[in-house]
Amino acid sequence: MTPKPSKRWQRFLLIPPILIGVLILVWMKAGKEPPATAERGEPARVVRVIEARLLDLVPTAEGYGPVRPARVWTAVAQVAGRVVEIHPKLRDGEILSEGTLLVRIDPADYELALEQARAQLAELEMQEQNARSSLAIEERNLALARQDVVRKRKLVQQGTTSQSSVDEAERIMLNSNTAVQTLRNTLALIPTQRRVQEANADRARRDLERTEIRAPFTLRVAKLGIEADQYVGVGQSLFEGDDISRVEIEAQMAMSTLRRLFLGGPEFKLDLARLNEQLPRLIGLKPMVRLDLGDHVAEWEAGFVRFSDHVDPETRTMGVVVAVDRPFEKVRPGLRPPLSKGMFVQVVLRGKSHAPRVVIPRSAVRGGAVHVADGENRLRRRPVRKLFDQGAMSVVAEGLEPGDRVLVSDLVPAVEGMLLQVQVDEALSREIAALGSGT
Repeated sequence: MTPKPSKRWQRFLLIPPILIGVLILVWMKAGKEPPATAERGEPARVVRVIEARLLDLVPTAEGYGPVRPARVWTAVAQVAGRVVEIHPKLRDGEILSEGTLLVRIDPADYELALEQARAQLAELEMQEQNARSSLAIEERNLALARQDVVRKRKLVQQGTTSQSSVDEAERIMLNSNTAVQTLRNTLALIPTQRRVQEANADRARRDLERTEIRAPFTLRVAKLGIEADQYVGVGQSLFEGDDISRVEIEAQMAMSTLRRLFLGGPEFKLDLARLNEQLPRLIGLKPMVRLDLGDHVAEWEAGFVRFSDHVDPETRTMGVVVAVDRPFEKVRPGLRPPLSKGMFVQVVLRGKSHAPRVVIPRSAVRGGAVHVADGENRLRRRPVRKLFDQGAMSVVAEGLEPGDRVLVSDLVPAVEGMLLQVQVDEALSREIAALGSGT
């Protein structure tokens, strides 16, 4: 049986591990360097800036509206009758040239009315000739009757005839005078009767002409409402014709966007009677019509026509009417379709740049001021006065100078005089430079 070691020798066995641990700690401490002492300084906030520059920014206003023909002709029947002829291409959407016979109404009744008026004129001419011949005869009878009365009065004075013969001669003279006066009155009424018959003939002639409906200009047929052999009444609408030589677009634009077209330019006095003629020249209006075709935008140059006569009570916008001449001649297959009635298009009004001005991002203006980095990269708050906003940009009238570094990143909190680490936003700078020519 092996004897147990004593407790004293068990205590000595703990000493070697403790010494080894102490040596390891000393070795690890000896391999480390003491921590460096950092000097405390002012922190700098990283911000993005753009350099303010002068640009010739062209003011624009945008709006949307439907295309409509500048002139719409409604074919209305001016005479009643049966439709005996219709042009074979008289269908909705067809284009027919000026002067084309579109519809013919049965002219038989109006031809008879014209012949009747002509016959009445011929009869009146014959009545005038007969009346003049009869008047010549009656005037001769009247002259003879007067001579007979004078002769018999002399015989009565001589006592060779009776008073009754004188009375009979005077009666004959009065009858002749009445006949002459009647014929003269008849002849006096004939010019009036002739004018009446001529008016009847003209009316019948016009009615006969109205049985043919011809295109007053080159048009596109719409809203056809008749067929062959159909009876039409006076005043009945037959179809419509849209003028294809000119279309108009009434685009609704906000008053705030229209305002920018008039800002910054010289003052001028308007002649209200010639307002629509003066505006394009005074503010340099150059309208453009655009149609989004998905992967392509078609454009047409347009002309300013007028402002509408009211402000829309719901949207608080004003209508601006522009026109495009000869839209069908400007068709480019696949790229520019014809401007047809009902298309919803965008209208862009371009004004005139009157002077180069500082242009900065709209988001950089906060509470009527901008934040700029001074020469020591310190934050400064600069009050500014905007001329107008356009899209994502603001045109500054006062408060900034070319070369000022304007902060375009959010800085919270923004403390006046704080140190900044400035980084120029190159992409945004190029975007702003593309808006106009820097000076």
